[in-house]
Amino acid sequence: MIIVPVKDGENIDRALKRFKRKFEKTGVVKELRRRQSFAKPSVTKRQQMIHARYVQHLLTMQENS
Repeated sequence: MIIVPVKDGENIDRALKRFKRKFEKTGVVKELRRRQSFAKPSVTKRQQMIHARYVQHLLTMQENS
């Protein structure tokens, strides 16, 4: 449970902004979106390999510069 203490005289918008930031850090929304659709393990592995190649390419490009 997320608790955001509100000080006396504090603007409610600021407290709401702190709440949203804390909620975003928990990763609940990301987890819900991830669980909405099932990806086969082979597809997940392929996506990870493509991402790894992309990162490696960026690193080699950075070294050459």
